[in-house]
This record gives sequence, structure tokens and C-alpha cells, in this order.
Amino acid sequence: MRIIKNTLFLAMAIYLGALAYYIVCQRNYIYFPSPKYVTLEDAAAPAAFEELKVTTEDHVSLTGWYARSTRKPYTIVLFHGSGDSLHNFAPLAEPYIDAGYGFLIAEYRGYSGMPGEPTENGLYADARAFVGKLFDTSVELDHIILMGHSLGAAVATQMAKEFHPAGLVLLAPFASLPQRAAELYPYFPTDFVVLDRYANDKKIPLINMPLLIAHGDKDTMIPIHHGRILFDLAKEPKMMQVLEGFGHNNMIGPSTPYVLDWLSTFPTN
Repeated sequence: MRIIKNTLFLAMAIYLGALAYYIVCQRNYIYFPSPKYVTLEDAAAPAAFEELKVTTEDHVSLTGWYARSTRKPYTIVLFHGSGDSLHNFAPLAEPYIDAGYGFLIAEYRGYSGMPGEPTENGLYADARAFVGKLFDTSVELDHIILMGHSLGAAVATQMAKEFHPAGLVLLAPFASLPQRAAELYPYFPTDFVVLDRYANDKKIPLINMPLLIAHGDKDTMIPIHHGRILFDLAKEPKMMQVLEGFGHNNMIGPSTPYVLDWLSTFPTN
């Protein structure tokens, strides 16, 4: 009996220790910021890009990359995923810039050598600053398209809820962080301990604008059922594009023709 009690005590101690570690260190498993700023020149970014500097509501100074629209009235605001940065998303903007769209890659606190530590509320503050800055460059709200990949899809969803722009594009989105955490760590009470929740499933039904969701059917990081959950919850007009044979990170480029086709349905006046 003593052996059983000791074994149970040890198992409980190990579990509680693992749970405590998860609670304290959980953001290390969400955010993977790049520590260094790469210049436009070193990144071989499209020539149309220029630096766009903003200051957030909590006084964090950030730099994004912005290409003004040329032949189209719309500007796309891109929020990247948790392991990306300005420089590795810059080449993916080129087809949109070549098509005449404006394109802004927003950056987060703690990423690309920026000050601060990333959190859910922090990333929302960063995004607000970049969207607000576009108004200073004479871009109207009804000419803004929000786009996000992975974690950035959650940032884009929150901004769509707050600002009500012309459209929303979600690339490989998750339903919510607690739900994905529960799938990865079913032995933890993730719904109670996850700090940064990014509850897309609660927000998407409240959004009234054209929506495009694109998801790779081989995505193991955020399985495609997450995209389908959000699609089912969303209001019309909505479209879902399944990218057959593609996973989480390699779906971004192949999604571009579908996004451009979707954008071509928007009024041009």
C-alpha cells in the first residue's frame, strides 16, 4: 500500500511540476521572435517597399514595410505567423505589388529586433498602430484588406472586428489557441491555463465583410478542421480554398493566385 501511495504521490508531483512549467513557459511555445532587424536592402525586398514607423498606444516603437498602391485602390495589411518576420515575408508580397495593390507588412513587438515582449494584447496594440498609420497615408478604411497567416490570422481577425475594413483573408487559421493547445496537450486543463487565447471562433461570427479562408489539407501544425470550423461559423459572403498537398508554411505562396482572383471581385472605384 505504501508503494502505491508513494507512486501516486510521485506521479502527481511530476504532473503538477509539468503543469506549472507549462503555465510559466507557455509563451515560449507560442512566439518565436527573430532577434535581428534585416534591412530592406539585405532582404532583397521588392523595390517598392519603404520603412513605415509607428508608435503603439503603449509607447512601443515599431517598423513595418510598406509599398503604396499603384493601379488598384486596395491596400493589403499582412500579419505574419509566430515564427516569421518582415524579411521572409517580403518576397511573398511581390505578386500583389506587381498587380498594383498596396502592401503593408506589419511587425510585432519582440520580432525583427523590435523592443518589447509579444503577448496577445501587445500584438493587437501593434496591429492597431499600423492600421491607424495607413489612415495618415490617405488610405481609406473601405480600401483596406486584412490578411493573416497562422497566428497572424488571429491578429487580422481581431482587427477586422475592431475596424470593419473591406475584406479579410485568413491563411491557415486556428479556431482558438486553447482548442489547439488541448489537441496538443490533452492531459493539461488548457482551457483554464492558456493566457493568450486568440479566440477566433468567438469573433468570426461577429464579422460582416467578404471573407476568404485558405488552408492546406496536409497541415499538421494547424489541421484543416480549424479552418473549416471558422468557415462554418462565418457569415456570407465567404469562400474557402483547400490547397491540396500543402502544409502549414508552404501554402502561403500557392494561395496567392486564389487571393488575387478573390480580390478581383472587389469594386475598383
